[in-house]
Amino acid sequence: MRPALLVAGVVQARSAALAAIALAVAASACGPSAQTSSVFTTAHRTPAEAAREFFNIRSTPQQPIPFPHKTHIAKKAVCTDCHESVEKGPIAGIPSVKTCMICHDQIATDRPLIKEVASYAAKGVDIPWQRVYGFTHEAHVRFQHAPHVRAKVDCVSCHGDLANQTVAERVVDHNMGFCVNCHRQKGASNDCLTCHY
Repeated sequence: MRPALLVAGVVQARSAALAAIALAVAASACGPSAQTSSVFTTAHRTPAEAAREFFNIRSTPQQPIPFPHKTHIAKKAVCTDCHESVEKGPIAGIPSVKTCMICHDQIATDRPLIKEVASYAAKGVDIPWQRVYGFTHEAHVRFQHAPHVRAKVDCVSCHGDLANQTVAERVVDHNMGFCVNCHRQKGASNDCLTCHY
């Protein structure tokens, strides 16, 4: 009974949100509105931005350097070599340029991509990597990597087969159904407060 109520609530919320967005779009298309601000809501500048967030539509991250996961994994690097905090806390951590230079101060220094990495290090600036995965603040998800690592959830389960990717891509949709099904399969709690705050 409880899942049915949850689904009904989600459907009602989406319907209400779509109606509000449609009304806002129609109002803006019909001429000047009574609003004095060009901001759609306090959280969103436009109806399109609100709709993208509501339906979890994200742009594809453009990385400053096409980091070759495939090459590093083929050389026997493991996720925790670069994502150092994944076993210790809530976030895996995006590697700093110092982490890259632990190896690349000596290895493949003549390669163009490594020269780019070294130029960031020489300037003392971290590489501005773009996050590929992550929950929006509005999802109210309190995700932590460490318990998943302790439960021996393989990185591939949530991040796809990086051994066959050059630049990391979002290939797994981290929606509620994905997480609930995984928790069911592993016998983990599906209580709301396990994941949400």
